[in-house]
Amino acid sequence: MEEYYQAVADHADLKAQLAGVNEDLANTILQLNDLTENQIPAAVEAADQAQQAADQAQSLADATAERLEAARQDRENLEEKIAQTGEDYDDAKDAVAQLARESFHGSTASDLMSVVTNSTTTDEFVGRMQSQAAVARSEANAAADAAGELGVSMNRKERLAAIEDEIAQLKTQADQQAASAAKAAAEAQDRQDDLQALREQGEAARQKLESQSDQLTTQEAREAADIVAMKSEIDSWAAQQTPQAPDPNAGGQQQVGGNTGGGSGGGSTGGGNSGGGSTGGGTASGMNYAVPGSCPAGSGYCYGHSTGNTVGGSAYPARQCTLWAYLRRSELGLPVGSYMGNGEQWDNTARSLGYLVNNTPHYGAVMVFERGQYVNGWYADPYYGHVAVVERVNADGSVLISEGGTGFATFPAWETVYNAYNYTYIHY
Repeated sequence: MEEYYQAVADHADLKAQLAGVNEDLANTILQLNDLTENQIPAAVEAADQAQQAADQAQSLADATAERLEAARQDRENLEEKIAQTGEDYDDAKDAVAQLARESFHGSTASDLMSVVTNSTTTDEFVGRMQSQAAVARSEANAAADAAGELGVSMNRKERLAAIEDEIAQLKTQADQQAASAAKAAAEAQDRQDDLQALREQGEAARQKLESQSDQLTTQEAREAADIVAMKSEIDSWAAQQTPQAPDPNAGGQQQVGGNTGGGSGGGSTGGGNSGGGSTGGGTASGMNYAVPGSCPAGSGYCYGHSTGNTVGGSAYPARQCTLWAYLRRSELGLPVGSYMGNGEQWDNTARSLGYLVNNTPHYGAVMVFERGQYVNGWYADPYYGHVAVVERVNADGSVLISEGGTGFATFPAWETVYNAYNYTYIHY
């Protein structure tokens, strides 16, 4: 309910910022904002749930198919035995007969004499006798179990009939589950198609907004439109990224609280290794640097120092804040390392590698949240901290950030953070 009221308030604020804008353009901005903030996240969740259901249905169908194949193999093996010794041959009876032969040829008396003659003390004799009794009881129980099995066992003809019946049942079950899996897969594809249609609507609305941006005459309206368009653009870019498989040795996980129930991920605990990757160019002076930058993705050396990029982003856990920071910086042509550490460690790792690190926000900079640092009604994780990427420095000094985290509805998520100079930023 709190999220609903916040969404209503945000919508009202946006409408207020668009006061004086012609109705058609204002509606385009509001539509694009609703797509990015509400409809697309809901469609992403629906698509994810449908895909999970499809995966589960397919897994169940595969398991039943394996059972069916195992039953068919049992039938084949039994038919081979029948061909050798006949269908009335009883395997259980043969096993018990073998046990009886072994018992007949064994000598309890000789065993007892061995215990007596080989014992040097009374205690040793008692111990040996107790052990012998335990073995005898175990063998007697095994014989009783075998006899019970013999009493209810089926000969090969009966067992073959039972296997045939099992195969028939499994075949029916497998066919039904395969059909269910196919239906679930189709539903998952439908949800993906719905999501793609919404993103195409967003692309069209964003292009329309860009073509009419000169009609926005107030700074407040221009800034509001820019923020809406930027969120849509980030979502579109992120949707095109191929998810990376996480490295099981990547290190910590983390969660942050907050109004959105967001989560953020720690990276690996390693420091920033140098070397590796291609060599990128680019110059900058203080806070005067262009974004996009000129550091190719995966570069091991840019802006006059090692980037720490040795294995790409594979060291960062899936959907976590550290992975998003890596992906976004790479897309923006800015340097980023493979082993920057957990969120709160990024600034120190960056300093050790030669990055410019300070408290001044800039488009494209990594924003570092210290352990337990207060943000917008939530606190960064008390152990891992958090990282995000600055997407825009607003006129009022606040910053629009994009961020990853398993607790967010989308990857990435975004929010506006105030008191921006209370945080640390990694530049280049």
